Amino acid sequence: MHERAAEFADRAATRYDVEVDVVEFEAGTKTAAAAADAVGCETAAIASTIVVSVSGGARDGDLVAAITSGANRLDLEAVADHFGAEAASMADPERIREVVGWSIGGVPPICHETALPTVFDPTLLEYDLVYGAAGTPSALFTIDPERLVELADATAIDLTE
Repeated sequence: MHERAAEFADRAATRYDVEVDVVEFEAGTKTAAAAADAVGCETAAIASTIVVSVSGGARDGDLVAAITSGANRLDLEAVADHFGAEAASMADPERIREVVGWSIGGVPPICHETALPTVFDPTLLEYDLVYGAAGTPSALFTIDPERLVELADATAIDLTE
């Protein structure tokens, strides 16, 4: 197992007392569609973690996380509104790595270096299990979406287009 995927599994066990079954795919799972093809599920069952930078308001300059269904597109304006910011944009990859501790393409929904305010796409709650990144662009883990909301300390709210 890739050392970053193993690190994710160890963090999940240590922080949350959760055993995750990390599966790695040679072809990679960089996109929700690729991840769905790899595991044989609907794209909507892929829990994509998107890190966003908000500007203006009380959270000016903060990073926030949005865990969205792979079938949906994040509405950045709605994210800004939800967090009381003037605007929201995709966060800088280097800043994500520094603050969150993971690189884009492999950012898991939990086990971040810094706790981020997190929102959760309710579409994911329609599934018994969802698949999230496990620290690398080729590793995934499965989890009950309601448990994921709890572990991520997320607010389930529709922030998609």
